[in-house]
Amino acid sequence: MSVGLKVGFFWYEIGTGDFLHSFFSTVSYHLENKEWGTVYPVLMEKLYRGSVDTGELEELKKELSDVEQRLRSIPPDRVIWDIEDLSRQPPWGKEISDDIKDLSDYFITSNGGNIFDMFRDAISAAKTIDSGIEIKSYA
Repeated sequence: MSVGLKVGFFWYEIGTGDFLHSFFSTVSYHLENKEWGTVYPVLMEKLYRGSVDTGELEELKKELSDVEQRLRSIPPDRVIWDIEDLSRQPPWGKEISDDIKDLSDYFITSNGGNIFDMFRDAISAAKTIDSGIEIKSYA
């Protein structure tokens, strides 16, 4: 089952639920001192729990920009697959492409794009059509 962002009738596919949870786990572990939602409340609380309203899009954009910038200083082998079980590893283990230099470019969606580019596209579309953003599963 795939998860993604729904903006009106637009669909931005991310990948598996585990993959998306890894993104959020990595952010919380490395950038929020393991305290989920304390630094990035819109991203980590609102979006993770399901949705962001139109009035929160600008703050979401700022939070994601900060996350992307801060993840640039962390090597890709420090990814957190599951913050609730730190022993879990990605299905590909430690086999990381040489193209991935840091955690800001680690999260590549199932469509082959960087997750931050996908978030920016979704936010732009949401602003254009005056819509919120939801995380949804798609079978």
